[in-house]
Amino acid sequence: MIEPPRTADVGIARLDVDRAARTGTPEVVFAGGKSPAETVACLAGLLDAGVPLAWATRVDGPTAAAVRDRWPAAHVDEAARIAWVGAPPDPVGEVLVLTAGTSDGAVAAEVAATLTASGVGCRRVDDVGVAGVHRVLAVAPDLAAADAVVVVAGMDGALPSVVAGLTDRLVVAVPTSVGYGAAFEGLAALLTMLTACAPGVLVVNIDNGFGAGVAAARIVRSVRGDRVDRGDQR
Repeated sequence: MIEPPRTADVGIARLDVDRAARTGTPEVVFAGGKSPAETVACLAGLLDAGVPLAWATRVDGPTAAAVRDRWPAAHVDEAARIAWVGAPPDPVGEVLVLTAGTSDGAVAAEVAATLTASGVGCRRVDDVGVAGVHRVLAVAPDLAAADAVVVVAGMDGALPSVVAGLTDRLVVAVPTSVGYGAAFEGLAALLTMLTACAPGVLVVNIDNGFGAGVAAARIVRSVRGDRVDRGDQR
């Protein structure tokens, strides 16, 4: 008989311990809106339940300090605002992460850290926006070599459509909140990406580098034949 998925109740949260067995991605703690102590409690609950890598996103300075106090060997990526305790899996495949501009770097860093924690290789190429379209044309060979491409762009959000016209790889587009007034904190970029004229563009929410990283990691695992064995699901 298949056992029901386990839950670890730590008072402030009911942690989905077996999520990785079902989906390939463990429950990840969203530190935004949580105190440093609450984030640490959630990470500890996952580790106590046997999760090999416990990690949190949107980690601010005080929370990062609290994680390091509890686990001195914890990895904290300040640019990505991600922290984890444990060792990520050995990387497989490669995702190419492109940014339209350097101001999109924080979201791209979240994408890259998510891929690393997911056990997927990553390479970043920054500042290849359409204001100088020759820059993205110069990385066309890198597009062909990647298993998937993540494009992070604010302002007018046009870069994913250009990239999708240059490759047969799936393009995961991440709109960012970078831009002037009429950019509406990323809404303009989101709508541009959703209405991209080039097919093969998957769009995530504004500034959602974590969601883009998970999507790209699942694409790579599918390409590489590394799927969840649902016969072991609890």
